[in-house]
Amino acid sequence: MGKVAFLFPGQGAQFPGMGEALKAASPAAAEIFAAADALWPGLSDMCFSGTEEDLRQTRNTQPCIFAVELATAAALTERGVHADVTAGFSLGEIAALTYAGAVDFDAGFRLVSRRGELMQQASEANPSSMVAVLKLPNETVEALCAEFSAVYPTNYNCPGQVSVSGRADEMDVFVKRVKEAKGRAIPIKTAGGFHSPFMASAAEQFAADLAQCEFQAPRIPLYSNCTGLPYDGEMTDLLQRQIISPVRWEAIIRHMIDSGVDTFIEAGPGNTLCGFIQRISDTVRAFHVGDEDELNAVVKEVTSC
Repeated sequence: MGKVAFLFPGQGAQFPGMGEALKAASPAAAEIFAAADALWPGLSDMCFSGTEEDLRQTRNTQPCIFAVELATAAALTERGVHADVTAGFSLGEIAALTYAGAVDFDAGFRLVSRRGELMQQASEANPSSMVAVLKLPNETVEALCAEFSAVYPTNYNCPGQVSVSGRADEMDVFVKRVKEAKGRAIPIKTAGGFHSPFMASAAEQFAADLAQCEFQAPRIPLYSNCTGLPYDGEMTDLLQRQIISPVRWEAIIRHMIDSGVDTFIEAGPGNTLCGFIQRISDTVRAFHVGDEDELNAVVKEVTSC
């Protein structure tokens, strides 16, 4: 077997009840939720019992997903499954750098909580939204965005799918243009237009929080959303820029495959990243872990190789 990658999803993957089954099945996962509750009392209840509207609020979404992701990784580690490389999509990058040991859990939780708070504020100040554009080449999506004053390609997910952030008053017309071009536009469950200039104030303020954080060299290769390549030295600049820059997800996965990764494990809510991987390559395996049954299946599959 080749290398194993742990992948951590981003906002839009959240759902009420996420992580509850893993907490019940894994003492290591339960410890992560206890640590999160110590920093933010009630976070576990938010994950397990919060409404869709509660979880859609970015200031809630990001720390909740972070906790579920680290709990999932802890459950896998507890069962003997470890990653050789790691990456996270958008907020998932904070989970990835925590898993890789670049920061400890408390520091990672504080960073992701502050990031969520700042991005919520930026969303409220700049009404905007996101859609996933399907069935069109990247160049066509970029050209359609260029027709508008405030619509931007933001996440390069996989062949035939690019996420787009746009100002609220332009998005309806943009969606019509996508349909005219024979594409599809699917709304994404976010509070605003992430990874775009709409988040400039969040990125600017987040710089102060990053400056106060002491980063360590990651113990395994950790891939950057901004570059699609492993971090090499300074992290603060890329983590700040990440908030306003496109996510180069397809590039990340292709570089991982080139480095010898043939097994991808999506750790956290939803299975969006597995879908992207299947569109990127048919020569690798992609698994999702979100509950006890999936945990058992992945442990059996990976440890038997």
